Amino acid sequence: MTRFTIASFNVKNLIGADQEYYRFQRYTEEEYAWKKDWLADQLLTMDADIVGFQEIFDDETLRDVIDEADKRGAAANEATIPDSSKRYHRKAIFRKLAFGGYEQAVLAFAPNVNDDAPGARRPGLALLSRHGFAEEPEVIQLLEEPLDIPMAALGGGDAGHFRLEKLSRPILKVRIPVGGTVITVFNCHLKSKLGEFPRPEGAEFAPEAVLTSYDPVGRAMGSLRAALRRMAEAWVLRREIVAELDQGHPVMVLGDFNDGEHAVSSEIIAGEVPFKNYSWMLRHDAKQPNDRYSKTENQEITEAVDRVRLRSAEKMFIRKSLRDMVYTSAFGGVYESIDQIFMSRHFDNAYGKAIGEMEYFSVFNDHLTDGSHPEAPYNKLASDHGQIMAHVRLGSERGA
Repeated sequence: MTRFTIASFNVKNLIGADQEYYRFQRYTEEEYAWKKDWLADQLLTMDADIVGFQEIFDDETLRDVIDEADKRGAAANEATIPDSSKRYHRKAIFRKLAFGGYEQAVLAFAPNVNDDAPGARRPGLALLSRHGFAEEPEVIQLLEEPLDIPMAALGGGDAGHFRLEKLSRPILKVRIPVGGTVITVFNCHLKSKLGEFPRPEGAEFAPEAVLTSYDPVGRAMGSLRAALRRMAEAWVLRREIVAELDQGHPVMVLGDFNDGEHAVSSEIIAGEVPFKNYSWMLRHDAKQPNDRYSKTENQEITEAVDRVRLRSAEKMFIRKSLRDMVYTSAFGGVYESIDQIFMSRHFDNAYGKAIGEMEYFSVFNDHLTDGSHPEAPYNKLASDHGQIMAHVRLGSERGA
């Protein structure tokens, strides 16, 4: 039996001091020191075996944070964990307090192909693993073939198409060996809800960006573009997930979805939920009113749908604990979960052939405010996302 933890951590624009990442935005030496301090403490508190990071501009800065967490963890272990010369050195409770450290861990970094000059930078993402990687990590961003999404006109005919040639941010795919099982993990950061406003040729900025000449219809179109991109990126991720499940690989997907669990983009990633009974439905090729799927076909359809469906770690936890206050984002009085950990049925104990289960789900969101708290600007300097972590057990022993 093996236990491990897997976490998602949006660090909010991690880059070194005095480097302009977005226009006129940079950290002073003091601000970067503050941010590094908070991130290292958060990483120390989480002590996760696998961590997917979002909004990373370069891996050297992230390694700096990890090294700082290791230094603090070593000092904490020295102060907390008794050695054989001390009276309570055999007490199991002290082992629970030990920080695992990342000296032997491996880090994969996926830079963003859209990254540009200072002031127009674009972040990538990374994944840290104490269990190593079974093979070289894979970065998915430039599509080998453009994704064309045909749109049919109502009543038939062609209504054009939407084309996607590359993702706004990379998807990092890694295979991680844990307790004799290799798990495919995807780390993602889908397009945000910020509107996309094309800049006309020769113009200094997009017309919709001129708020003194507010264009509500144009800005609504920008939101539409962002939503289309986010859902298309979700489909690209879904295609990769299904390919892994078709090979029989257990799958976990984590990251900043920029949408709640029940948003269309999240449902694309997770897959459809089977109907309770397909036997009452008219067949797709029905010729008579009573042409419905048979009981055998109902079982086959249910299995086909469920086999490739992902489960929300948050929702599995809520069902276990009866909690209903999980959020990873707070803005303008709206508290919601836009960071997710999804997993295949291999980790759902309701599935008879599960190889393990999620035992617990942690949310680190005490630093979040909706902007009304006096310290909100400083807390936002740390991260504007809560961190989430799933505690997973592999093996058949329950409650051990």
